[in-house]
Amino acid sequence: MADDLEARLQHPRRHLGDRHLAQARKFLKLADRDPERAQGNLDWAEQHARQALLYDFTQADAWRLLIDLKHRVDDEAGVHAVLEDLFTVLGRDPERAAQLRGVTLLPVAAELLEAALLKDPLNADAWWTRLMAEEHADEALLEFASRCRRLDFTDARASVIFARRLIRVRTRNEDLFVELSTHLLAHRPQNHELWLDLGRLHETRERYNEAWLCYDHVQTLRPHMDVRDRFQARLNAGLEGETGAPWSPPDVDTRQRFLSAIMDLRTRIAPVVEQAPAPPVEVEEEVRDPVQANIEALLAQGEHAEAFFLARRALASGEAWAQDLLEQARAGMEEPE
Repeated sequence: MADDLEARLQHPRRHLGDRHLAQARKFLKLADRDPERAQGNLDWAEQHARQALLYDFTQADAWRLLIDLKHRVDDEAGVHAVLEDLFTVLGRDPERAAQLRGVTLLPVAAELLEAALLKDPLNADAWWTRLMAEEHADEALLEFASRCRRLDFTDARASVIFARRLIRVRTRNEDLFVELSTHLLAHRPQNHELWLDLGRLHETRERYNEAWLCYDHVQTLRPHMDVRDRFQARLNAGLEGETGAPWSPPDVDTRQRFLSAIMDLRTRIAPVVEQAPAPPVEVEEEVRDPVQANIEALLAQGEHAEAFFLARRALASGEAWAQDLLEQARAGMEEPE
């Protein structure tokens, strides 16, 4: 199941990344051989190194090469940008990012990069092997979980990296997988593959309300995937001959609590968007629902994930106007970043 999920996760285009990395190395060799044209070849090498990371941000050698290129041209600002981007991919640890500001990094950039990759390998298997090799592996796993809870996964690349890690965590601690997956999904709710796997785990555990809520989220994100309907049909078929009564989905209060819990997780890290003051209401104008106004303000400011959860909660309460806002939020989450 874990391998099947990882195959379905949005993943880097590794082949194209390898091609660009090979081209970057080629131009770097040309720069070494021909000093007169070194600058032009270094520029080409940097372009290909960046393309390699664009296609495969898990390629550690591409990060190393880009740092090397920045070091060769004494680009202090470029080194800062590369390292900050790497930390973004690794989950935007606020403490780690803060250490970079106002510090000269050029002389130690390569060492910082290697230290970051040693602690947080981009490859999920390498990360898991390192974690399990710890003398106290369970304690190391709990320490990872503690760090994970304060990271920001709104970056799509960080979401992919940590989703792959959580697949490994599930083999060791299913309860921790559930908790951390929920945390990640609070920041990247459009990751329907992880919602689907979470629902399957709940179904296996016979936690049918939780499974239905996850499947419902998948079907809301991908209406053509009728996983919620098939789950309910599957469950009712299994109940035939036992009670004679069909299984009922969670009630509105349960759905509201589920969505509120996800939103609470999200707002612990995501910046709080202040609600814009409502304009004076003319006597003739219809008074607008404040929740609707808040969702529209969030959409206008690009906070699509939070708007999505609020719209879902309003829709679960029977507010028909929330359907259009839900579609807008879903479309916004699917736009490339």
